[in-house]
Amino acid sequence: MQIRDLPYSDPGDPDVRSGPRFLLWLGLGQLTGQLKSLSWGLMHQCAIAGLPLGVGLAVQAVVERSGRDLAFAGVLIVALGVLIAVGDTMLHRTAVTNWITAAARVQQLLARKTAELGSALTRRVAAGEVVAVSTGDVEKIGWFVEALSRFAAAALALVLICVGLVLYLPSLGVLVAVAVPALALAVLPLLPRATRRADIQREKAGHATELASDTVAGLRVLRGIGGEELFLGRYRRASQEVRKAAVRSARMWALISAIQVLLPGVLLIALVWYGATLVQDGRIEVGQLVTVYSAATLMLFPLRHFEEIAMAYSFSRPSAQRAVRVLSLKRSEQASTLDARVPEGDLYDPVTGLLAPRGLFTAVVCGDPDEAGRLADRLGGHAEPGEDASAEPDEDASGPVPSVLLGGVALDELPLGSARTAVLVQDKDPVLLSGTLRELLDVPSSGAVAADDALAAAQCADVLDALAQASVDADGDPMNTRITERGRSLSGGQRQRLALARSLVTDPEALVLDEPTSAVDSHTEARVAAGVKRLREGRTTVAFSSSPLLLDLADRVVLLDGDTVVAAGTHRELLRDEPRYRVVVTRETEDEDGAKDGITAIDGLLPARAVEEIEERA
Repeated sequence: MQIRDLPYSDPGDPDVRSGPRFLLWLGLGQLTGQLKSLSWGLMHQCAIAGLPLGVGLAVQAVVERSGRDLAFAGVLIVALGVLIAVGDTMLHRTAVTNWITAAARVQQLLARKTAELGSALTRRVAAGEVVAVSTGDVEKIGWFVEALSRFAAAALALVLICVGLVLYLPSLGVLVAVAVPALALAVLPLLPRATRRADIQREKAGHATELASDTVAGLRVLRGIGGEELFLGRYRRASQEVRKAAVRSARMWALISAIQVLLPGVLLIALVWYGATLVQDGRIEVGQLVTVYSAATLMLFPLRHFEEIAMAYSFSRPSAQRAVRVLSLKRSEQASTLDARVPEGDLYDPVTGLLAPRGLFTAVVCGDPDEAGRLADRLGGHAEPGEDASAEPDEDASGPVPSVLLGGVALDELPLGSARTAVLVQDKDPVLLSGTLRELLDVPSSGAVAADDALAAAQCADVLDALAQASVDADGDPMNTRITERGRSLSGGQRQRLALARSLVTDPEALVLDEPTSAVDSHTEARVAAGVKRLREGRTTVAFSSSPLLLDLADRVVLLDGDTVVAAGTHRELLRDEPRYRVVVTRETEDEDGAKDGITAIDGLLPARAVEEIEERA
């Protein structure tokens, strides 16, 4: 795989059983690139290792005053220099290719998983963790994959050099062959502690990044309540903790580097002392001592790769584990067995008993916002048992959670594209991507709903005026005005209504809205609810809300108590007959509800004016 061939047509099916298994899968997936890098690296390392032989021959030729041997040594050194240059260049090219292609593969896998899970992803994994995986962690994983082949080349070169020295000069070669493995493994006892310190540093850095992201996202609110200094102090403390953890981690890696310098230095001193003794005794020649000493000196270069691969693995292992945590999430355990046909009919959740009849506007009232969010995920075919971080594990669960049905067809059995076309879930906190308003509304759709109609139904007139004023075009066309990242230049209500318009444009068979009017005033809320009902006439719409203005416009209202439907009817019917509904919708207390029950009981015994006075006092 070359960089020019990216992206992958198919990034593959990763091994997500553990972080190390994922790294192994990545390495094997680039076997051709790894072998190329290994070959060039081996040529580079062996050419470097051959230089001492040329230097030794040259020294010995000078001692013996042999011009022919000196010329041969010069030619050998030049040839080795050419091999070193070519090998180093090609090693760098192949290694960087391995790095970039591995990072690109991981990013494609993450993008595919994000597209598969949609908004449910950030409910199961923190948004900051997803960002960390797709940026810094991808780089660390690519680093390990790239360093793997270079380490293999260095290790193989060390073995060849040691064997060559033993054959060339056993008296000194054996000393080097015994000492080199000890030098390579000397830092192993320190690696677990260095890894733990590096993990602590990354954890604290991730916390500081998440804190900074939250502060920036809520900066407008913080300024409104005067909380900038409070959060600034928190971030300062978090950044200082990161600095201290980084210093502790750097100290351990500095100690490892010092050992990598100290022990080889001791070996060289011992080698020179013992070799000089052998030269004095006439047992070896000066050129042989120079050759062995030079070879031992140059062996320090491949030894450095042992430290690098240890550091790369210690940094990439937790990064791979975080990537596995995201990539292991699944939309469904069942294989898609149906064709791409989009089913039509009632939307039904077997878990709660929620039924949203086809073509009607159904409102769902739930006192627990977390349960409402899980139900919204389930209606979109996303939720899986045990995957929701906010949900407690169900010890009594005997099997998988039944899938939501649309027209009697399980969403989990549909291909992902068909399921997305059939049911669209708008999250409670929808995200607006940066770009123009025209690009924002340019989404896959049935084509039955025009962008102007969707904007009108979502009551976006004031948003269009604001965008027109901010437009850089001479005509002031709001559709060509750029929206900043996440719509930060707009208010919360404006962002919510634009997201609603985007959902309306798609015109799915069933549209699920989680608190679609929570950020607007009552007057706008009533108009938005009426616009949505009018535009979605004849299409299935489900809205999670406790607003009486929206509930009064719904064709059918369903009350959930925990995870079970306990009542269904119109808003006025439930308000009259269901005390639990009144508690959620009108925020009544039990005492107030009891007082009204008492008023109802004596309604026939008192004049109408007296009853009204008692109700007002109550």
